[in-house]
Amino acid sequence: MEHYLDNAATTRVSEAAAQAALAAMTEGYGNPSSRHLQGTRAAEALAAHRAVIAGALGAEAERVVFTSGGTEGDNWSIRAAARMNRRAGKHIVTTAVEHDAVLKTCLAMEQEGYEVTRLAPDKNGLVTAEQVMRAVRDDTALVSVMLVNNEIGTILPVGEVARALRARGSRALLHCDAVQGFLKIPFTADGLGADFIVVSGHKVHAPKGVGAVCFGRGLRVPPMLTGGGQEGGLRSGTEPTAQIAAFAAAVEEGTASFEGDRTYLEELKRYTMERLTASVPGIEPVGAGRAPHILAVTLPGYKSEVLVRYLSDRGIYISSGSACHKGKPSHVFAAVGLDKKRRDGAMRVSFCAQNTRADADALASALAAAQKELFTALS
Repeated sequence: MEHYLDNAATTRVSEAAAQAALAAMTEGYGNPSSRHLQGTRAAEALAAHRAVIAGALGAEAERVVFTSGGTEGDNWSIRAAARMNRRAGKHIVTTAVEHDAVLKTCLAMEQEGYEVTRLAPDKNGLVTAEQVMRAVRDDTALVSVMLVNNEIGTILPVGEVARALRARGSRALLHCDAVQGFLKIPFTADGLGADFIVVSGHKVHAPKGVGAVCFGRGLRVPPMLTGGGQEGGLRSGTEPTAQIAAFAAAVEEGTASFEGDRTYLEELKRYTMERLTASVPGIEPVGAGRAPHILAVTLPGYKSEVLVRYLSDRGIYISSGSACHKGKPSHVFAAVGLDKKRRDGAMRVSFCAQNTRADADALASALAAAQKELFTALS
């Protein structure tokens, strides 16, 4: 039996999402830009799907533009904000625990002449709104703060930052990578107050390759792709209607079960930590992440890559950090101040509503066995 506990990396596509994609590919397969009946039907379906995503975000449909996922949305948002605010200045404020899609884009902007301030978190992975505002200057063009950290589950105060920027009268635009927060913690677009809110389908039981950006009201965003004028002229190219249909179906399911899922995941996360503590001497939580679906732990003295392989051989799937690191050391675990032993032994367990206590039990038992069978690291 397999136990998949790597849902922050990607989720299994739901049956409803898969069926929606199949129907879009085999029945409603028209091009939404075509002027015949099949095209009209596809355009109507696309509008309905956009309304579903917008509704889940608490936003108007015209504010939502479909993308290929979180990385594209983050890249576009950061570069668009810098271009829109070029008269304000060339300073960017972000945090040291952002996803690589943000950090590497900011690094590229730095190489193009921008100055980037990266805020260090405390040992729990928290960055405060006051800390952000101390870094904001008159020439700050962009502030980028994620909603939920993808490795330790910390919830960052995006709404507080937005309100503080408005109260100061700052010209800085606010970008929020909300990929790990969407349908995991309660928020609305207006409640966050960010000018760019990025979400992704494959974290919420839709296929890979689809996501969305929700823009602030009245924002005049430069196009990411020019061409046929799709997506309100902001992202030209024929829309991937099957992926979008699946995204909408998954979001409908997730919205309907949101409150129950959140309560269930909070309890499962608590139970998992209790089982690990009881079964695996020396295991420690990392940070104080309050997101219900992410649990970061460390087993000092062991190498996480070895533990992940050991568990995988036994059909238990977790991560040694973000899937985007591909085995490289996690900048998040370093940023929260873990010493080398704890950093080397750090792992991420991430849940979805289909996980059960049996998954947690299997993980605890296998890690206990690994602790007995594997040698501790020399460094």
